[in-house]
Amino acid sequence: MTPDPHADQPPAQEFPPAADLSEEDDALDNLNGLAQPVEGLSPSATAILAASRNAQLAIAASRLPRRVPPGSLFGLVAIAILILGLALDLDWLTWPATLVSLLISLRLLWPLFRDILEELVKPQQRTFLVGSLGLTLGFVGLCRLLGWDRPIVAWFKTINWDIVAVLSDFIGAFGQILIAILAVYVAWRQYVISKDLTTQQNLLTIQQNLITQQQTIDTYFQGVSDLVLDEEGLLEDWPQERAIAEGRTAAILSSIDANGKAKVIRFLSQSKLLTPLKRDQRLGRAILDGVGGYAEDREQGVRVIDLGVMLAKADLSRTDLRWTDLSDANLVSADLSEADLVKANLARTILYGAKLRGADLRGARLFYGEPQTATPRSRTEPPNYATGECTGAVVEDADFSRVERLSEGQRYYICAWGGARTRATVVGGCEGIPNELGH
Repeated sequence: MTPDPHADQPPAQEFPPAADLSEEDDALDNLNGLAQPVEGLSPSATAILAASRNAQLAIAASRLPRRVPPGSLFGLVAIAILILGLALDLDWLTWPATLVSLLISLRLLWPLFRDILEELVKPQQRTFLVGSLGLTLGFVGLCRLLGWDRPIVAWFKTINWDIVAVLSDFIGAFGQILIAILAVYVAWRQYVISKDLTTQQNLLTIQQNLITQQQTIDTYFQGVSDLVLDEEGLLEDWPQERAIAEGRTAAILSSIDANGKAKVIRFLSQSKLLTPLKRDQRLGRAILDGVGGYAEDREQGVRVIDLGVMLAKADLSRTDLRWTDLSDANLVSADLSEADLVKANLARTILYGAKLRGADLRGARLFYGEPQTATPRSRTEPPNYATGECTGAVVEDADFSRVERLSEGQRYYICAWGGARTRATVVGGCEGIPNELGH
């Protein structure tokens, strides 16, 4: 029988397949493949691909086999030996197990303590703390080596500690007073800061309200323009369109402040939407005047928007109403104090009980015709724009105190038709001017 030449050799070691050698190596290879950059992509595509890779990296990392740290394993063994030593009351086993457990535990917990320390104490603070401690201990050691501590110790032995105790009590009481003063100062500063914040918040709220109001006014301007103008830009205001425009105007005038009201009035006046326009007797359309505008008709004309009582009791103080057409408007008890009414048309306007203190009335029209023949508007009589009868404003009980640049014609009309209460407020007095109202 022929001997087997391989009989004395050890059997060949069988290795598992390559896929079973190391799952961790495969996972690491996958991570490395995901981390390879891709060139030639747009920035947006690169960002999307990077986000996808990050997600895949996180998933792949979570699937890596987790190893138990050697320190934890040794710690468990040391704890088991320590428990065994305590249970059997074996000091020779308990002492080394205790020391090993302490060392391993400190080694395991040190990274956690280090992270907490880094989170609580900033690097600058740690540097300052270590430097201060080192400087203090170094100075103490230097004094000890050079013998400087002996005079200090001798001086401490000669101190009368009763006096020091009294002095410390005084310093403590004084410190409490300082703490109380500091508390009052801190409370006062908090009040000042809170007040400043409140003021800033109020200013911000006012600014936001102004922006919102301006946006509302701009929307109103655009809406009215689209409503009363045709595609060619000509005025086309049918009765229903005029009613809608008046409704929008009434709504916005009741929701904005004095300056906003003045903006709306100036827009409507300059657009001739408050002026009575001459109309075609058949179609009712406004008639052009031949010079680039629309013809006015004070007697029979129709306004696109009739203010009516929209401005009754309105606050228009300190506003710019120059060259505005407020004729036939109802301004009962309205506040026009310090308003700029230069060249404003106030003919047939109801100013009963209105406040015009400090208003500028230079060139403002209160009536048509002559002041001696002009009379206030009437509910029953039609106006006569030639003589001024029934064309004047109703100025009874109005306050004209400190009115600026009042003409003689205006003063005559106000004194004649304002009544006793109004006459007492007219600048320059009403001497020699009859009181047509008789009261």
